[in-house]
Amino acid sequence: MKHMTLSEIADACCGIYCGDPAFLDCEVSSVAIDSRKVVKDTLFVAIKGARVDGHSFIPQVMEAGALCSLSEQDLGDVDYPYIRVSSCTEALKDLAEHYRRSLDIKVVGITGSVGKTSTKEMIASVLSEKYNVLKTEGNFNNEIGLPLTVFNIREEHEVAVLEMGISHFGDMKPLAKIARPDVCVITNIGYAHLENLGTRDGILKEKSSMTDYMNPKGSVIFNGDDDKLKSYTSRDGRTPVYFGLTSSCPFHVENIERKGLKGTYAEFVTPTSRFHAHISIPGDHMIYNALAGVAVGYALGMNNDEIARGIEKLVPIAGRNNLIEAKHYTIIDDCYNANPQSMAAAIHTLARSGRERTAAVLGDMGELGALSPQAHYDMGMCCAREQIDAVVAIGEKAKEIARGAREGGCENVQWFSDRAAALDTVLALAGRDTAVLVKASHAMAFPQLVEQLSKA
Repeated sequence: MKHMTLSEIADACCGIYCGDPAFLDCEVSSVAIDSRKVVKDTLFVAIKGARVDGHSFIPQVMEAGALCSLSEQDLGDVDYPYIRVSSCTEALKDLAEHYRRSLDIKVVGITGSVGKTSTKEMIASVLSEKYNVLKTEGNFNNEIGLPLTVFNIREEHEVAVLEMGISHFGDMKPLAKIARPDVCVITNIGYAHLENLGTRDGILKEKSSMTDYMNPKGSVIFNGDDDKLKSYTSRDGRTPVYFGLTSSCPFHVENIERKGLKGTYAEFVTPTSRFHAHISIPGDHMIYNALAGVAVGYALGMNNDEIARGIEKLVPIAGRNNLIEAKHYTIIDDCYNANPQSMAAAIHTLARSGRERTAAVLGDMGELGALSPQAHYDMGMCCAREQIDAVVAIGEKAKEIARGAREGGCENVQWFSDRAAALDTVLALAGRDTAVLVKASHAMAFPQLVEQLSKA
């Protein structure tokens, strides 16, 4: 991270510096909440977690070379500096907001109900053809993860691509205040987090509040095929730029050639040009991701050749439409998370895999509230409509997936309460020219199932 002194840090988070005044002008090298990631001159933030209190690690991290710690507790007469704050979590956010304001960098903020991470990966891949890009790693997209990502911005970075995830009303405001995006991207307004946000209108209101703290001269880029986003009216009169599969969107595609698991070829249309590119990851949702990448690249002054190279260089990451060629079948590893939109898209991709036989291993989807039974049932019916050969449903909520698949006409449908009970049945799906989709919400821990299948 760029230069930040202990005196500056104390002021930014309204803390009280405790210790030798000689250290006040010393600069921290990094910020960490994990004691294992402390290096020389780190600022350690003692977060109280559900199971572990970071305060218990303060003596250890100071011994390991940390310069200072943020603490909610009076540490008494210690021989190292610390900054006393009322809340380490709030101090972390205040400090990240202060640090972001000091940076001369373009920020792309990404949110949406489905596809935030895959869209972030695509946009980062495109922008990396022209700029030095920092992107959100893993799922560091919440009130703790976003600040830590911001602190990783270095002087050499020119663009930061930041994923912003919310699940409750009020979650977006602190994230937007930290990120201060120059470009705001919303992928869609779906059904994720309905349990907490009530309706899709509630989801739209919360996610679109990202624009409240953006650069007034920045760009708003929305999915124009989403009914809620298409009719969006901003509070400040800013007009979104739309991308989508329909020709009414300024950024759209024509002449689509779907090649099963080998991806998609398409002609991309911008307001001023056309170009062709190959998206190596299959699925129509990846076309949307690529279009978002085109629109962002266009907003940040890239040319068609640069954008096309970025699209074509994208590679999948584990758990997100990642293809694994196992000994006996092809695994479509899309198990990082799931909601009705993303699961339906994955089933659609499976059905068009080009393989002789298809199997869907589907688990519970979380945070759907009262819609949960119907949503799971609909996924079973989706398997039937797409003529999936075998359906294995796992989890209590997934009983409805199995019921929907059976009532829809699927002949080979089985339900299991957990992964362990289902393993032998899933392994038996192996066969010549078979594609197996594995998808569920993160809490189902399906990556373990993918690992077992990969070794079979």
